[in-house]
Amino acid sequence: MDGIDLQKLPYRRGVGLCLFNPEGLVLMAERRDRPGAWQMPQGGVQREEDIRVAALREMKEEIGTDAARIVAKLPHKTTYEFPDWLQNRRLGKDASTGAVIFRGKYRGQEQDWFALMFEGRDSDIDLSGEHEPELPEFVAWKWVELAETPSMIVPFKKPVYEAVVAGFAHVEIAIRGGEKLPAWQG
Repeated sequence: MDGIDLQKLPYRRGVGLCLFNPEGLVLMAERRDRPGAWQMPQGGVQREEDIRVAALREMKEEIGTDAARIVAKLPHKTTYEFPDWLQNRRLGKDASTGAVIFRGKYRGQEQDWFALMFEGRDSDIDLSGEHEPELPEFVAWKWVELAETPSMIVPFKKPVYEAVVAGFAHVEIAIRGGEKLPAWQG
């Protein structure tokens, strides 16, 4: 961005959601604004909001259900930088006058990642945006192997997804082994 030292900007605080189904697969959703770009649900944490509350709120907003319980959390936050093409991207009907993404206030995102056990049915997943305050973020979704997710994500987020795969492999193993995972106590 013109004249701004991106390294001096803060990270946007957020949560990421690795949602497992009873077979040990995870939910990936295709972004509305980038056909072919898939990701797990994620979103911002509001001021003074508990991150567990934010995780379930974002899940409800993005995929229409919060029928899940948190079973694990990565012990560390992950970060990624917005690439130049995204940092300078303008949003809105008229891209020449639209607002810069996140109003140019952030260099990237810092996220707390949670593993959640889906306790609903596939028919509960609703991408219509009924609970989303903005445009619906996703147009399609599917269950995939956890190890597949880094190859499905945009390159600048790949290290985050590799950390999620490594950090939640034990959750996948436990689910596939038939273990009943207790709720994460934090």
